[in-house]
Amino acid sequence: MTATRTLPVSSVAGRFVSSIAELSETRFAEPERVGELLATRRRRTIAGGDGRLMIVACDHPARGALGASGNATAMADRAELLGRLVTALSRPGVDGLLATADIAEDLLLLGALEDKVVFSSINRGGLQGSVFELDDRSTGYDVQGTIDARFDGAKMLTRIDLDDPATVVTLETQGKIISELNRARLIALVEPFLSRRVGGTIVNDLSPDAVIKSIAIASGLGASSAYTWMKLPVVAEMERVMAATTLPTLLLGGDPDNDPDETYAAWEAALALPSVRGLVVGRTMLYPADDDVAKAVDTAVSLVR
Repeated sequence: MTATRTLPVSSVAGRFVSSIAELSETRFAEPERVGELLATRRRRTIAGGDGRLMIVACDHPARGALGASGNATAMADRAELLGRLVTALSRPGVDGLLATADIAEDLLLLGALEDKVVFSSINRGGLQGSVFELDDRSTGYDVQGTIDARFDGAKMLTRIDLDDPATVVTLETQGKIISELNRARLIALVEPFLSRRVGGTIVNDLSPDAVIKSIAIASGLGASSAYTWMKLPVVAEMERVMAATTLPTLLLGGDPDNDPDETYAAWEAALALPSVRGLVVGRTMLYPADDDVAKAVDTAVSLVR
């Protein structure tokens, strides 16, 4: 997708930059434009649609996780990544974005976040492959930044390792953040896993019982759950897994295995369960095997709607 370096995007009365190539100059000469656009961005309510959400996720780079579709540096070219994101967000049926500030604000400047739901990404300190990966500090957005940006909520990765003392610090910190988000009436989107270190690598336990246990722990975080949602992987026995919570849930798309059709069928079945409200998908759609971003996004949208 070499053309994405200068991919044209919509411009309304000169408010937005006209191409990805102009982002750096605008950031240098007019950094105040970010705040101005956040204050005037056209918003939509989460509940204002059909009760379903299709969210494009792009917060992996902030943890040093740049791989996709077997390419360890697929997401390293920022211009190409932004081009793919603009394409994804422009497709019919796509409701919004989940991202860190650097990516969200580039897309804001490009005009790609108009009329979109936006979730900020909070804890990106657990760098992929680091010895401190499970001590997942809040290095991205904070609650006040999410409020100031006029976004709709914030997402937290909640990896729970019963053998790692760092887990209790993560849980305590996230409990406080979830309380603050609930008080601000913003969605706290919690993504829990039971995790463990195997040969120096963090592995998430995706067995149904482990996912159920992670849901139980994550659901109890914070002083209120009125605005708490779950972000959960699609695993075996999803009907039993989803019976573990009454909280609205978005499904984590993840990367399809060797049989994408089988993966999509599993997503579709899980999306039919009562408390499931939609999908949050990133690298799967942005870097599909056939490199057709629009087609991949449209397939995911067809499953949600």
